[in-house]
Amino acid sequence: MGIKILETCTGCSVCIDACPFSAISLCNEKAEIDLNTCTLCGACVEVCPVEAIQMDKQEALITSEKPFSNGIWVFGEQRHGRLAGVVIELIGEGLKLKEKLNEPLSVVLVGYNTDKLVEELQHYGLDSIYVIDDPLLEEFQDEPYAECLEKIVKELKPSIILAGATTIGRSFMSRVAAKIRTGLTADCTGLNITDEGLLEQTRPAFGGNIMATIICRNYRPQMATVRPKVMKPATRRDSLSGEIIRIKHEFSRENIHTDFKSFVAEIMDTVNITEADIIVSGGRGIGCPENFKVIEELAREIGAAVGASRAAVDAGWIPYSHQVGQTGKTVCPKLYIACGISGAIQHLAGMSSSDVIVAINKDPDAPIFNVATIGIVGDLFQVVPALVKELKRCRS
Repeated sequence: MGIKILETCTGCSVCIDACPFSAISLCNEKAEIDLNTCTLCGACVEVCPVEAIQMDKQEALITSEKPFSNGIWVFGEQRHGRLAGVVIELIGEGLKLKEKLNEPLSVVLVGYNTDKLVEELQHYGLDSIYVIDDPLLEEFQDEPYAECLEKIVKELKPSIILAGATTIGRSFMSRVAAKIRTGLTADCTGLNITDEGLLEQTRPAFGGNIMATIICRNYRPQMATVRPKVMKPATRRDSLSGEIIRIKHEFSRENIHTDFKSFVAEIMDTVNITEADIIVSGGRGIGCPENFKVIEELAREIGAAVGASRAAVDAGWIPYSHQVGQTGKTVCPKLYIACGISGAIQHLAGMSSSDVIVAINKDPDAPIFNVATIGIVGDLFQVVPALVKELKRCRS
């Protein structure tokens, strides 16, 4: 895509006032564009009274010669021989999209010595598994991973590519989208196929105050990253399925500008709430940091992790690592107990896919009750201690 000023420019300066990035100036009574500053937003094209500004639009990657209809792809994120949990979640969602779109579902596995992972993936009902195995891919690096995916996308032309909105997914999927010149919707919390066969990609916007649904009509493939723990994981099957397709790729070292030095594992002495099967969370209704002892006692009794709403974290009552919600962590436990949490949309975005939700709140109109499996209207400082007391009695 490019932009240029034609000889018909009259130097009226209307485009200068319209440019939001101050990228246009007058030179010899003609408009001149600083291409280093211009973002190709097109504002100047729309206001030019003599149509002297021309912007060449990039052609869409949908061609009649070989359309992008070779299925739904899931990026098989892995590290050190372990698949990321979000991969199984995306396979589960991909199977639903496959039914609506009637296209095959595949996983693209990039790494080194991945045979065990290939065998594991065969238990999830895939149509095929694309494997790129090379020593250079043993540790994740943006450039070689993006180069691999770019190559096979251009050759095989999938209609949809999904990846986890993880550190790795966020790091290199945008690079892939730029390379193949298509759109990418990040941090999705919902996916669907329209009657036209397009991928609807839903994500929170404006700080989680609204949910935006995005469609990529003219460019292919349609790409999205999905927040972990939002989708239900696929069910593991005893039978094996999925054709294994191994792809060779010749790397050019001169195109890789970084070197991998070492991997430093994160050391945590707290419970990782994204992996917990049971979570007890406290919100604004807790009142003060000392009152989190009530939540912690219940959590200890049932072997749960302690979570919190943004209001509790912002008040300084509990560290950010415990925050559940749009600006915290997305969780999907078997049991989620919300104590004194009103249920703002930002919080619901992070826990509404939990298997069972128990809400304890003294406000009967609290939004949290709209998603709760079991709702208890009452003072948490009476309900929670009574619950702990009964649990201890049952144990004894």
